[in-house]
Amino acid sequence: MPIDLYYWPMIPGRGEFVRLVLEVADVDYRDVARLPVEDGGGIDAMMAVIKSGIDGKIPFAPPFIVDGDRLVSQTAECCIYVAERNGLAPREEALRLFARSLALTTADFVAEIHDVHHPVGTGLYYEEQKPEAARRAEGFRRERLPKFLNWYERILTGNPKGPDWLVGDRLSYADLGLFQCVEGLGYAFPKRMAAAGDAWPKVMALVGRLREDHRLGSYLSSDRRMAFNEDGIFRHYPELDAEN
Repeated sequence: MPIDLYYWPMIPGRGEFVRLVLEVADVDYRDVARLPVEDGGGIDAMMAVIKSGIDGKIPFAPPFIVDGDRLVSQTAECCIYVAERNGLAPREEALRLFARSLALTTADFVAEIHDVHHPVGTGLYYEEQKPEAARRAEGFRRERLPKFLNWYERILTGNPKGPDWLVGDRLSYADLGLFQCVEGLGYAFPKRMAAAGDAWPKVMALVGRLREDHRLGSYLSSDRRMAFNEDGIFRHYPELDAEN
């Protein structure tokens, strides 16, 4: 039975973090909300699970996955579940736990990125909070963005197995989470990322390596990979971007 992934069909959003792990791990999965209704797909199929759950297990919001009688929700937990069962997580317990910490910190980073353009409330349109977003964006560009990326750079530098990967000596789901963040930041804040890209050479080398990786390349060039847009987490509003 394939794993069923549930996420909004019109945006990459948080679902893309899970999708990357499924794709690179070569797991058989169905992207349910993007399937035709006649094949059991569509948004209504996703909302039915959110409303009724499975055997009393009710997800708060997508993304979530269903694997047989198992329902797993929250982006990081979905990535952990898939990766640890399909060879994309460290085998050693100490490294496995550290990879989980990385995934949870990446989830915090993603939340801060989203809140740049929605600093007041998710129930409001961006246009209803533009002054607050401009102020939030300045602080994010100058303080929070470098704080997170400096941390990833330090982890790569300090990895006893070398600076190629965040954990151990091979690709893990933690690297894929960082990859998606950097790709999204390049879309949302092209001026800021271009101006400071040299500050994080190991982070950028990891991202460049993954762009060329055969495990990921075929997916990135396929129609399964959705483009960033102004309805998702990573949004490009020129007035929120600057070189510093």
